[in-house]
Amino acid sequence: MKKKYTILLLVTLSIVLCITLAPTLTAKSNNLGAAQFELKPLPYAYDALEPYIDKETMMLHHDKHEKAYLDNLNKVIAKYPELYKKGLEGILKDLNSVPEDVRETVKNNAGGVYNHEFFWSIMSPEKDQTPKGELLKAINKDFDSLDNFKTKFKEAALGRFGSGWAWLVVDNNGNLSIISTPNQDSPISQGLTPILGLDVWEHAYYLKYQNRRGDYIDNWWHVVNWKQVENYFNS
Repeated sequence: MKKKYTILLLVTLSIVLCITLAPTLTAKSNNLGAAQFELKPLPYAYDALEPYIDKETMMLHHDKHEKAYLDNLNKVIAKYPELYKKGLEGILKDLNSVPEDVRETVKNNAGGVYNHEFFWSIMSPEKDQTPKGELLKAINKDFDSLDNFKTKFKEAALGRFGSGWAWLVVDNNGNLSIISTPNQDSPISQGLTPILGLDVWEHAYYLKYQNRRGDYIDNWWHVVNWKQVENYFNS
């Protein structure tokens, strides 16, 4: 009887101990998870940019493609967790500080996350906005007119062979220029500040536009968030 009572007591103590420690174990797990980069939600509904960018593309683009970059980044950085402290911008601005054995993988996937987060931010359900204020003055100064800027930007987007991006960037002297980068390379790795960027990977438009990249570019102007572009320019 005494032996049975002892066993019962030990079982009871074990249950109490597990209950007591459970919140602590969960907190440690959460703390570890918080060290990783997390997928940010879109700043609007998946169908908010229709009819110019369709719901299915936005779901695939955000939930699958960006998520894959993020998962790959977390996986490779697990080997060098101190990189988390630098943040995405810190990593991309100083790629030489990334250990050489993972540098290319980190560049591709950190760029994939950073570029997409930027891309979501410069589109808006508030359609057919136009640039104003100091931004419009700068565009007119550096490209003669808004229409001429759009023409040159489209040329850069169409001229990117394969996958990549077209960007409107600001240099350290405050001058605007249009550049194109391959794959998920980011302008911030070149010391430039992006204020507008267009994803011309096929996954960004193929469901709706198939091989008609030009139509995708033309329609994309309807959903450009010029207010946010101006914020980036002014800051």
